[in-house]
Amino acid sequence: MAAVAGAEPANAAAAAQPSGARKRRRVAFGSADQYEEMGRLGEGSFGAVVKARNSDTGQEVAIKHLPNATQSAVLREAFFLVDACSSGGGNPFVVACQGVVLDPTTLALSLVMEYVGPSLSDALRHHRAARGPPLDEATVRAAMWQLLTGASKMHDDAQIVHRDVKPQNILVGNDHTVLKFCDFWLAISMSSSEPPSYEPVGTLWYQAPELLLEKDTYDARIDTWALGCVMAEMINTGRPLFRGSDDEGQLCAIFSVLGVPDDSTWPWFSSTPFATKGVEELQDMQRCSLLREVFPGTKLSEEGFQVLSGLLTCNPEKRLTAAAALKHPWFAKVDALELTKEEQVAAFLPKRRRIINALMCV
Repeated sequence: MAAVAGAEPANAAAAAQPSGARKRRRVAFGSADQYEEMGRLGEGSFGAVVKARNSDTGQEVAIKHLPNATQSAVLREAFFLVDACSSGGGNPFVVACQGVVLDPTTLALSLVMEYVGPSLSDALRHHRAARGPPLDEATVRAAMWQLLTGASKMHDDAQIVHRDVKPQNILVGNDHTVLKFCDFWLAISMSSSEPPSYEPVGTLWYQAPELLLEKDTYDARIDTWALGCVMAEMINTGRPLFRGSDDEGQLCAIFSVLGVPDDSTWPWFSSTPFATKGVEELQDMQRCSLLREVFPGTKLSEEGFQVLSGLLTCNPEKRLTAAAALKHPWFAKVDALELTKEEQVAAFLPKRRRIINALMCV
């Protein structure tokens, strides 16, 4: 690929960059004909991600096809990826951007990234399907250290808020020892002179309370709330902690575990339409947190629980930032991350079936 400003005229590429960026980054540009697609990795409303091989170098990559997106929108995500990867002298916990490619037939742009591996969501699902034991605390701590370190660099150095952190947007790579953020489609720059869009963003089960309550300001702590949800999900082997069907239901799911905020914990909450309209479910909810009952000492140590509860704090002003969380004593010792590999799960399943068949014959 040639290192150029973008696939469109220079002024269009510049317009696609995150507003307020301190330094203009360059994105490599090439042709889709350079790549041979090998299979689909995932898909969604945005399009699809495929695994491909560079026909010249043999390098395996992931290509994100966005058939309904404008070229500026694709370039915008590419610039965010480049900025996030280069923040703080380099961020190994963000998927690397290889550039963009142009389809000579449709003139559509696609995003080329390093090939990492399965999503954390897939890894947890396979682990659960194999009836493996819950992830031990050392593994959860190592995973959270990587994710919080990546988020801290992203927030503090690159001034980027991801806005859609969830297990599906975290990839497991390097033989299942490294976690990397991906999918910066909804990312915004905190260094922009323009205020961000305050429309609800992200995925419902991982949205922070201030987003669900339509607070007119928010910051990078919406990402740390989502990371708290990810931490809880890892401890629960892939089972999300808060599962509402709409904004109101999601808030009720949150408050049923964390307790309903009051003027001592979150003064702003009492003035919200949600609090003042007298939701029936809200009246019946406990005023105290049940989070420790969900994650007792047998699941999570006191220091680990302090990190989890600090991330899952409804009042964003009192919620841990990524940098603050990393200073907690829980992270004084961080073990190597080694999540269960998909091939290990696949090898275990036939054995499990044999055990079940044997038991059925007894």
